[in-house]
Amino acid sequence: MSNKVIVVTGAAGSGKTTVRNYLAKHFNMTKVITHTTREPRYNERNGVDYYFESDSTFANKHYLESVEYSGAKYGSSYEGLQLAWDNSAEAVIVLDTKGAITYKRKLGKQAIIIFLQVNNVEMLKHRMVKRGDSMRKIIQRINSLEYKRDQQLPAELNGAIVINNDNWDVTKQKLNQIFDK
Repeated sequence: MSNKVIVVTGAAGSGKTTVRNYLAKHFNMTKVITHTTREPRYNERNGVDYYFESDSTFANKHYLESVEYSGAKYGSSYEGLQLAWDNSAEAVIVLDTKGAITYKRKLGKQAIIIFLQVNNVEMLKHRMVKRGDSMRKIIQRINSLEYKRDQQLPAELNGAIVINNDNWDVTKQKLNQIFDK
């Protein structure tokens, strides 16, 4: 069996990290740690949630994909993906839709895409506040082109597993149905 990477994508606040953590814990998938130049949130740790980089250290990695979002750089490195696969044949990663398209294009059937959507924009804002984002950052995100892009499933991700994540219990049931096989 070849290695797989579950790519969790969707708009900011749609629950990507929660889904990733659930898959890692309940299905023994290894998290692919990605890189960012943004400041850590109060509860985030370097090497666990992200590799927090400066602009110069960020530039030294070999990226499968990278993007600038809300003034910060984000990227996933080949090294990070291989480290995850060294621990488990199934890895899980959180990416924006642009990154998910790149993974699907470069990895083909090895990349399984899950697109999360939330019908209530106010719920997205509430989740961003709850996780520790400042109001300034939330407004900046919601008004960004990337945020608007990530609210819709791109045509390039046709065939993705689409989950409406308005209700966490329902989302968990759907994930269990998909990955209990």
